Amino acid sequence: MPTAIKIENLSKAYQLGQIGTGTLSRDFERWWAGVRKMEDPFLKIGEENSQATTSKTNIVWSLKDISFEIQQGDTVGIIGRNGAGKSTLLKILSRVTSPTTGIIKAKGRIASLLEVGTGFHPELTGRENIYLNGAILGMRKKEIDRKLAEIIDFSGVEKYIDTPVKRYSSGMYVRLAFAVAAHLDSEILIVDEVLAVGDAEFQKKCLSKMSDVSKGEGRTILFVSHNMVAVNTLCRQVLLLGNGLNTFLGSAQSGIKKYLHQNSLFLNNNDIKNLILKLPADESFELLTFSVVQEDSDGFEFHSDSSIKILIEYAVKKETMGLRIGFDLIEAETESLIFRSFHDERANEIKRVKIGTYFSEVEIPSNLLNEGSYYFSLSIGIHNVRWIVYEAFKSPFRINNINGINKIYSEKSPGIIKPALNWLTRNI
Repeated sequence: MPTAIKIENLSKAYQLGQIGTGTLSRDFERWWAGVRKMEDPFLKIGEENSQATTSKTNIVWSLKDISFEIQQGDTVGIIGRNGAGKSTLLKILSRVTSPTTGIIKAKGRIASLLEVGTGFHPELTGRENIYLNGAILGMRKKEIDRKLAEIIDFSGVEKYIDTPVKRYSSGMYVRLAFAVAAHLDSEILIVDEVLAVGDAEFQKKCLSKMSDVSKGEGRTILFVSHNMVAVNTLCRQVLLLGNGLNTFLGSAQSGIKKYLHQNSLFLNNNDIKNLILKLPADESFELLTFSVVQEDSDGFEFHSDSSIKILIEYAVKKETMGLRIGFDLIEAETESLIFRSFHDERANEIKRVKIGTYFSEVEIPSNLLNEGSYYFSLSIGIHNVRWIVYEAFKSPFRINNINGINKIYSEKSPGIIKPALNWLTRNI
């Protein structure tokens, strides 16, 4: 496949505080360097973090030495934390702003949807703005005429199409803007996370349309989103940015896992040890270690298609009748109790636990929990006597449906659990 976009050593710098070098002669020297397409002599690229500033230059590097190639017809997700440089990269590709250094080669016309209202004139009607956007892309009036009815129908704002867009809501703005960008004949479509403004139904409609124009029409799509399910559904590759640097370009699933690891809940083994040390001392029981693990996962960002293991090591300091080791699984957003489980819930009788060190392990099966945030709350006690640990030890984690059930659809399924049920369908 031919190359649609090629970026070589792309950097973008912003200067904090007063604009200019401070003297007229230096301002002229900077201008003359720009005329000759030479590097700005007053921008010093150091080895420090690209987002960092220095007292000497007051320069922030939003992007720094980015290089990659995208093939024609590829759908590439651009992901990273806020401030990683995603929107800056798209603005440079869309020619909204210019790079400080580097080379950009793009083959074909580019249609962009960067933020609400980009490219629209507020005093013009929706219909007039469709023609304005088409003209900016270099399309003839007859070409736009052929697409007009399809654009208006897709946008769902036909009732207001002859109303000035300054009276549109943000959702209506996005509907019309996306319809224009997706239907006009451009070889490259750039979409920033502005789609988050639309409702769930329209987001689903947009993702379906982007899939169609990529696979059916062979157009190249760059898609920025924090919705990893949508990125995984739509994109074959992802570009992961971190602090203005290109940290990964490869398969969608590998890139998403790296991103989720970067944005984990920042709870590590030392944090768990500190939580254990803060538990009040008990004459009968001592919690030694507690861990939640999933194969091929780091931190506490887990995947729905793999099981999760809870490992608990503890010491019984005094022979105890009816000691119960367990946990509550709670959905974090609503504080809803999903279930409580104890180590002896399948036992036939209450047993006496002798002095010693014990290890308990339990596994939560794959494809049970829906995408979302949860936490384990330890529930350890002596049956009908007292709690030893209760609501004092909480371990958060998140489930991401990257390659689990329902993955062909971008929206999250309703409900807290999402078990993988075995359906049988036959033609009768």
